[in-house]
Amino acid sequence: MLPELTLNMVWFLLPVAAASGWLAARRLYNNKASAGRPLMAPEYFKGLSYLLNEQQDKAIEVFTRLLDLESDTAEIHLALGNLFRRRGEVSRAIQIHQNLAAWPSLDDEQRSAALFELALDYLRSGLLDRAESMFHELTHAGSYRGRALGKLVDIYQQEKDWDKAIAYALESHAASGVDMSTRIAQFYCERAENEAVAGDIRTAIQSTKHALAADPNCVRASMLEAELRKRSGRLGKAIKAYKRVEQQDPDFVHEVIYPLQECYRELDRLDAFVDYLERLSQRRRGVTPVLVLAELLAQRSGRRQAIDYLNNTLRDTPSLRGLSRMIHYALEEADDGARDDLMLLKAFTDRLLDGRALYKCRHCGFSGRSLHWQCPGCRYWVTMRRIRGIGGE
Repeated sequence: MLPELTLNMVWFLLPVAAASGWLAARRLYNNKASAGRPLMAPEYFKGLSYLLNEQQDKAIEVFTRLLDLESDTAEIHLALGNLFRRRGEVSRAIQIHQNLAAWPSLDDEQRSAALFELALDYLRSGLLDRAESMFHELTHAGSYRGRALGKLVDIYQQEKDWDKAIAYALESHAASGVDMSTRIAQFYCERAENEAVAGDIRTAIQSTKHALAADPNCVRASMLEAELRKRSGRLGKAIKAYKRVEQQDPDFVHEVIYPLQECYRELDRLDAFVDYLERLSQRRRGVTPVLVLAELLAQRSGRRQAIDYLNNTLRDTPSLRGLSRMIHYALEEADDGARDDLMLLKAFTDRLLDGRALYKCRHCGFSGRSLHWQCPGCRYWVTMRRIRGIGGE
């Protein structure tokens, strides 16, 4: 997954690369020189300079002037159409790319470039059927096959057609070598959720297995499998699937603690659950295992032992949630003189915790109180993580 800066540069420079790479500019320069026509390279590169300096209005002015002078230059049409699309003037981009694609003098590579940009125009304008049809056509164009397949994956993901999304993601991976394992696993998980809603638990479990085959570290697949096993009464297999999460990604351990507790409780094996929590606490897998273990200690041995445990465990890794729990236990044992002060302190900690974002996207920074497997901000998969620190996990 590309860092944000790199991704932005790719999207920014892709139209430029398609429209005016050095080889294309040099070929254009040489062709005009041999034909005895005035060279346009200085103006052309002035337009590119404006692009690189994010001066799109000036770039459009230069390319429009060149288009009037050199109406048969495909590179200029591509560059100008891309500029209009990036500015949101999609109808103008469509018109330019449609006119370009209709030229009888284009070679195969230029025609593929025009059709690809036109398909992007349709995609940007929400005309998914037209974009889909054009990208399908481009899957037969050698140099654009991988990119077209990738765009088809995006379309089927947007349409929530998970079977097609999976099929084309597999084909895209084979054609381009781009790792699609994370997305493929998430598509299988989406399919599993639909199958579970329809009541087809067996098929849903099979879909989670396909997800794990695509991405062995897919936490969501393990959690889905565990929930389905639990629903079917297979508590031992549910526990196994839940506990798999720690090896896949320790950041998600907190998500499985409470359902795990339910499984162990139903099996009357809380002692084994306590042992598991102690191991998690020793490995510093967040504050949630610590708080759950403290609650079990309070129930079994009294609140004082729970307070002592929290005090010792959280000394090196302070947590606002841990402090709030300690105050809660202390309040239940406090005399009237200390109770008012503790209640005030509890009110302060609760206010700090209320409304606080619990999850944050590692890619775009989107934050919220719910876990989303696909970030609502940047639409990347599995980039949301529980916020750690004094007030977090």
